[in-house]
Amino acid sequence: MNTREWALIIFTTLAQLAVGMLFVLLIVRSYASRVLGADKAAAWTNTPLYSVPVIMIAALIASLFHLGKVMNVIGAVPNLATSWMSREVVCSVTFTVLTVLFAFFEWRKIGSAALRIGLAWLAVVVGAVLLVSMSATYMLPAQPAWNTPATPINFFVASLLLGILGSAAGLVATAKSQAEEAGVQDALKVVLKSCALAAVLLLGIELLILPMYIAYLSTQGLAAIRSIYLMATEYGALLFLRLLLVFIGAGVLAFYLYQKASVAGGEKSFGTLAYTAFALVFISELLGRVLFYATHYRIGV
Repeated sequence: MNTREWALIIFTTLAQLAVGMLFVLLIVRSYASRVLGADKAAAWTNTPLYSVPVIMIAALIASLFHLGKVMNVIGAVPNLATSWMSREVVCSVTFTVLTVLFAFFEWRKIGSAALRIGLAWLAVVVGAVLLVSMSATYMLPAQPAWNTPATPINFFVASLLLGILGSAAGLVATAKSQAEEAGVQDALKVVLKSCALAAVLLLGIELLILPMYIAYLSTQGLAAIRSIYLMATEYGALLFLRLLLVFIGAGVLAFYLYQKASVAGGEKSFGTLAYTAFALVFISELLGRVLFYATHYRIGV
C-alpha cells in the first residue's frame, strides 16, 4: 500500500476512536455526576475528555498526507451538497473544532456546565454524521468489497469498541490520582463492568459480521470473489492476527476486567487489563483497516 492509503488507515481509525470516546465519556460523566457530584465527576473524566481533540487533531494531520495540502480541504466545501467525501472532510473539521472549544471552555470554566456539556453532545452528533459520511464515501458500485452494509456497521462498531476501551483505560489512569476521593473507586468498578460487558457484546457483533460479509461477497461476482481470495491467501495470516487480537482484547481481557471489578481487591489489576485490552483492540482495528484497503478490487476504470 502507498502513503495515501496508510494516511487513510490512521485517519479513519483515530477519528473513530475520538468519536467513540467522546460518546462514552459523556455517558460516564452523566452517571458520575449523579453518584459523585458534578465537581468530582469533572475531575475524574476531564483528562480523558481533553484527549479527544488531541486524537482528532492527529487524525486530521494524518489525513493531509492523503489530501495533499490544506487547500484541498477548503476545496471540498463547495461539493458539500453532492459529495460524501466533502461531507466527511467538513464533518471532520467541525467535530475537531467543537471538541477543542469544549475542552477550552471546560478548562477555563467558560459558560455554564450545561452549555459546555451541550457543546460536547453537539460534537457527538457531528461525529455520528462523520461516521455516516466516512462509510458512504466508500460505498461505491465500482468497489464491491466496500459497497456492502458491512462497511457502516464495521465503522460504527469499531468506533464504539475503541471508544469503550479507550475510555476505560483513560478513566483507570485518572482514578489512580483520585484514589482518596470517596466514591470514585466504586464508580470506576461500575463503569468498568459496563465497559467490559459492552466490549464483549461488540466483539460478538464483529465476529458475526465477518462470515456474513464473506457469504454476501461470494454472490457479488468475480471482483468480490477476488477480495475473498485475497483475504484467504495473501492476507490470511493478517486476518487471523486481527481476529486473535480483538478476541483477546475485547473478549478474554474484558472478561477478566469484569471479574476483577466485581470483587474486592481487584483494583490492582485494573491498569494492566484496561491498558492492554485497549492496545490490542487498537492494533486489531488498524489491521482491520489495512485489510479493508488491501483486499478491495475495483471494477472498471
